[in-house]
Amino acid sequence: MATNPPEAGAEDGAMTAIEQAAIVLLSMGEAPAAAVLRCLEREELLAVTQAMSAMSGIKVDTARSALQRFFDDYREQSGLHGASRTFLKNSLDLALGSSISSSVLTRIYGDAIRPKMARLQWASPRWVADRIAQEHVHMQAVFLAFLPPAMASEVIASLPEDGRDELIVRVAQLGHVEHRLLQEVEVLADACLQSLETQSATIEGVKQAAEILNRLPGDKARMVEQLRERDPGVAGQIERSMYDFFILSRQSEEVLLRIIEAVPMDEWAIALKGGDSDVRRAILGCMPQRQVKTFQDAIRRTGPVAARRVEDARAAIMREVKALADAGAIEVQLYSEATVE
Repeated sequence: MATNPPEAGAEDGAMTAIEQAAIVLLSMGEAPAAAVLRCLEREELLAVTQAMSAMSGIKVDTARSALQRFFDDYREQSGLHGASRTFLKNSLDLALGSSISSSVLTRIYGDAIRPKMARLQWASPRWVADRIAQEHVHMQAVFLAFLPPAMASEVIASLPEDGRDELIVRVAQLGHVEHRLLQEVEVLADACLQSLETQSATIEGVKQAAEILNRLPGDKARMVEQLRERDPGVAGQIERSMYDFFILSRQSEEVLLRIIEAVPMDEWAIALKGGDSDVRRAILGCMPQRQVKTFQDAIRRTGPVAARRVEDARAAIMREVKALADAGAIEVQLYSEATVE
C-alpha cells in the first residue's frame, strides 16, 4: 500500500483508495473523523491512519478530486432504493415502537455493537478472556462471534482448554440472536471498554532493560557488573533475558557451529523439544547431514520430556554461550539488526 503524499497535480487515478479515504477524513475534522475511525477494523484503521500521517501539503485539486470521488460513490449507494439506517429507524419507531424497531434493525444491519467490539481488538486477548471467563458459555459464544476472527481465536486460546471445544461448537450453532441477549452482550462490551480505558499499563521492565542494554555500545559485561552492584537480583534477571535461548536463531553459521561443538548432542535434543522452529532450523542448517540424522535419533530416544527439564537444558546452553562470548571465542548478536542488501 502506497502511503506517500500525492504529488502536486496528481490525477484521481494516481491515488490509492486508502489515500483518498485519508484525504476525506482529514477534510472532516477531528470529531467526525474519530466517529468513522471507530467503525474500522484494526488493519483498515492502521492503513488509513498511516496514510493520514504521511500526508502534507495536499493540493486543492487533489483534495477536490478525492472528495468528488467520495460524493460520487455516496450518490451511487444512497438513492431511493437504499434508505439510510436513520430513515428506517425513524419510520419503524413510529410504526412499531422503539424496542421492536431496534430488533428489526438488528436483523437488517447485523447489530449496533460491532464498532464497540472492533475497538476491543486493541486489548490483550488474555485481558479480554479474563473479562468473559465467568460468563455463561452461550454469552461467551455470542461475544466472540462479534469479534474479528483473528482476535476471537486468540481470546479462545487464552481461555481454559477443557471448554474450548464446546465454545467453538456454540459459536458455530449461532443463527438469529435475540435482542435481549444482544443487549446483554452490548452491556458486557461497554463494561470491557470502560475498564480498558481506565486500566494501567503493564511493562515488562526486565525485558525492556535487556533490550536497551543489548543495543548500548561499549563493554556490556562491565555494564552488567555495575548493575549488579546496585541490585544483584535485577542484574541477574537482565543478564538471563539478554541471553535468551531464542537469540540463537539470529546467529551466524560460524558462531552456531562453535556453540554446537561445545554442547553435548543429548542436551540439544532436550532443549529443542517443542522449541521455536527458527532456532531448530538454524541449528539443523549448520549440521552435516550425518550429524542431523544423529540428532534426530537422539530426539526420538529421549521421548517426552518435562517442560522444566527443557528450560533447564536451554539455560545450560545459554550459560555456555555466555561463557564463550565472555572468553572472546564467539561474538554473539544479541538483537536483530537491520540489514542492507
